[in-house]
Amino acid sequence: MSDFRAFARPATPEPADFTLSPEESHHLVAVNRARAGATVVVFDGLGHEWICELTSDRKNAAVLRVRSARATPPLPFLITLGQALPKGPGMDAIVRKATEIGAARIVPLESERTQVHLDGDRSDKKIEKWQTAALEAAKQCGNPFLPEVLPVQSASALIVAAADYDLRLIASLHPGAQSLKPVLAAFRATHHRAPRKVLWLVGPEGDFSPGEMALALAHGFAPITLGPLVLRCETAAVYALSVLSYELLNAE
Repeated sequence: MSDFRAFARPATPEPADFTLSPEESHHLVAVNRARAGATVVVFDGLGHEWICELTSDRKNAAVLRVRSARATPPLPFLITLGQALPKGPGMDAIVRKATEIGAARIVPLESERTQVHLDGDRSDKKIEKWQTAALEAAKQCGNPFLPEVLPVQSASALIVAAADYDLRLIASLHPGAQSLKPVLAAFRATHHRAPRKVLWLVGPEGDFSPGEMALALAHGFAPITLGPLVLRCETAAVYALSVLSYELLNAE
């Protein structure tokens, strides 16, 4: 894989060249120091990649000529992470790791116990920052699919609106939480296939409230234990996505 990657959406299905945005041009030429003649992989975040040659290394409008194209088939499942907002810079790390693991969608959540609340311009700026973090992570790990980072919403609203997911999971410290394996096994026994569209909610410091957990149970969420230890939000998200992705990749 080339050391250089850049993000762009083509104007046509079979582009002959790309002119990168000022931001992408600066990152490629000024930050990564790519020079004319270098091989650059351009990806659109939708699974398509183009192997290109950098023909103009302008820092505000780099130009690349397409040599060949390739497409990566999507994973057989889509995972949405509903993550309650942690304190500090933790959400940045969660977005990056979720991108590396292959989450399709990330939904930042305000819950009853979150200590971070975003409104108006502050929320918009955070979403833009997290989208940038996802893009940087996709470049670093070679993921041709860019996860969607949705606007901040309440945990209760997402729980109520989650009916179209095949499987709804919620990480839980409450009594009665199950291991992931038997929940997936029960789904396969009932539906004769692995789930294709999964939502996993991960709570804030202190977990989801009893009221939120009761609402989730009433809307068909399965409470899942992540082990006997109390994990930090960042660790819990990575743990949850990793074990779920592994099980789904090996389910067929």
